[in-house]
Amino acid sequence: MANSEKQHVFFVDDEPDICQVVSTSLRQVGMKVTCFTSAANCLKRLRSQRCDLLIADVKMPEMSGLELLTQVKSIVPSLPVLIVTGYGDIPMAVRAMKTGALDFIEKPLERESFLSVVKLALKRHPKSHPLVGKVLTRTEIKVLRLILDGKGNKEIAYLLNRSVRTIEDHRRHIMRKLCVDNLVDLVKQTALVRLIELPEDE
Repeated sequence: MANSEKQHVFFVDDEPDICQVVSTSLRQVGMKVTCFTSAANCLKRLRSQRCDLLIADVKMPEMSGLELLTQVKSIVPSLPVLIVTGYGDIPMAVRAMKTGALDFIEKPLERESFLSVVKLALKRHPKSHPLVGKVLTRTEIKVLRLILDGKGNKEIAYLLNRSVRTIEDHRRHIMRKLCVDNLVDLVKQTALVRLIELPEDE
């Protein structure tokens, strides 16, 4: 049943006309789309709603696409992000990819090439498990930090006053949410998004 569910794309651009055109194009090829003219509103929704791909314009008032990307990667590290950029913003788009963006799309948006990049991004990040892309809970972030500190399940269980079985469950959920299957990839993923540096109350 999960495979027949429409893939959900979040699109962020401060120009409503562009949002409308992109939304129509994506819906025509069977995708579910939620548009935002504010990066802050997108971040709020990400904490409560499933998203399979985020597409954001790099130049926006209040919060740029690059700032949005940094925050998104701290709450949903495995979420693929595409950055929309004008010709003069290419260096910024390159920086975005170093921060964790999957790719960038140049303006003006040409329908067929745009859809091609979007479909490729979704194929590269299939939702094989319902936990993939979900936001880490505060407890999971604590467990993750302790894992990265080299602590074993028993020691983590003692430190957090939980059972070993509970810690094992948290560890399994963390791996699935971050779309990794071993400790080496887990370290790489968290280092990439700088999750280790998150304050305790984030």
